[in-house]
Amino acid sequence: MINAFKGLWKTSGYFRFGIVTLAFSLTMVILTFFAPYKPMESYVVAPDQPPSFDNWFGTTSRGQDLFWQMTFALRNSLGFGIITAFLSRIIAIWVGMYSGYKGGWLDKFLMSINDSFVIMPVLPILLLLNFLLRDQMNWFYMALMMAMLGWAWDARLIRSQVLSLKERVFSETAVFCGMPTRKIIFKEHMPYVLPVLFSTTINNLLWSIGMEVTLSILGLTNLNNPTIGVVIFWANQHQAMISGSWWWIAAPVLVTVFVFTGLYLLSVSLNEFIDPRTRLRMKGGAA
Repeated sequence: MINAFKGLWKTSGYFRFGIVTLAFSLTMVILTFFAPYKPMESYVVAPDQPPSFDNWFGTTSRGQDLFWQMTFALRNSLGFGIITAFLSRIIAIWVGMYSGYKGGWLDKFLMSINDSFVIMPVLPILLLLNFLLRDQMNWFYMALMMAMLGWAWDARLIRSQVLSLKERVFSETAVFCGMPTRKIIFKEHMPYVLPVLFSTTINNLLWSIGMEVTLSILGLTNLNNPTIGVVIFWANQHQAMISGSWWWIAAPVLVTVFVFTGLYLLSVSLNEFIDPRTRLRMKGGAA
């Protein structure tokens, strides 16, 4: 593991940028445990102050230190994205791998359900559900809803991998030796599916955070729980750009772009390393 990390650090600029982003994100998360203010507490500092040594990201019109608020916002947004991605991976792996390997009526049945979710207009459905369940909506229910709507494309990608894998000699040998289906899927096929699984996990994490930002800006989430979208919502409510408090918008936007770019490049570099063909090319090996 350590040698792999050293090799990636030396050969991949994407990996280095991704690690820096990951370190920044973890640092922000850790800092929430040392914050001098509660995340949504108002008028603890002078309002509408531009970025300075005392207030790194500036302050809001509500008298909040934007840097400390962003530490909580990033922690909550990342946590939300991780929970959503984890739950949707469970569904995508089960549907994609069993559908691809078993084939027949099970494949047709699961893919008919999968295709129904593929063509669903996700954003209008989320808007409707958040509007109808707004009083009962909480952080976990919202993550569960997005997980239920965000697995279908990834399950189809996993299925396509398994369709190819089950025709290979090692799969036929495993069947001939009497290995049960569960072991064939998770022991023989899973290592080959990991590159697709990893990239789709990162993509789903970023997608879920983006959807949360969209819903929060529209005011359809819990606005007392700081997330990246909630910070932008309150900035819009106080007309930050018109009043000249540009940093109130700039801070969450720049942090989001930085984190999204870093996580995406990290997934690209790790996918290249997991794939044996690109790993040889990265190390300068022969074809």
